[in-house]
Formats: sequence, structure tokens, C-alpha cells
Amino acid sequence: MAKSRFLGEFEQFVLLAILRLGEQAYGTTIRQILLDVIQRDVSIGALYTTLTRLEDKGLIRSAMGEATAERGGRAKKYFEITAEGKRALQETRQSLDAMWRDVKLSFVGVKQ
Repeated sequence: MAKSRFLGEFEQFVLLAILRLGEQAYGTTIRQILLDVIQRDVSIGALYTTLTRLEDKGLIRSAMGEATAERGGRAKKYFEITAEGKRALQETRQSLDAMWRDVKLSFVGVKQ
């Protein structure tokens, strides 16, 4: 895995949210799953900055849905992970697992 392909923590969370949501992955649902699952409340602007960066890297792709009256005639932008995104996510996980192998955390003398 090239150095630039290591994913940051938030990038991993966003990619995993997209995978979990499947065809329902758009800004609001991604934001909601991040709040529900990891208790991380992110602004929609911060989320879209990350989504744009992931798309620029070729790790996700987006498509506009149909405009709906409930959204004032605006369309939702849906996201899906690419094969390259899945590969980067898997390689990042393997790298983290390798680093954690044989690591023992000791809490002796450490206030919890």
C-alpha cells in the first residue's frame, strides 16, 4: 500500500458508513450513522469536505438522485465505495491489525 493510500480515522469511518448504508448512503444518512454508531456529531460541511477528498482519490463515486418535492425540488447526492476504496479500507485494517499484534496495554499505575 502506498503511503498516500493509508486512510485517516475519519476517512475510515465515512467509508464504513457508506458500506453499511448501501444504496441509502447520502450526506444526511452518513452523518446520522456516524452519530448513532460512534457518537461523533460532524457538521455537514466537514462531511462533504471528506466525501469530496475521498472521491478525488477515487475511493468513492457519487451520483445525483431524482429531485423530490419534499426537498424543495433538490436532488440527493448518493455515494458508493469503489473497488479501490474497498482495497484501501482492507489494507488499512490489515496494517492496523499488524501493528496491534503482540501489543499488550497495561493499566498498572495509570488512572483510568
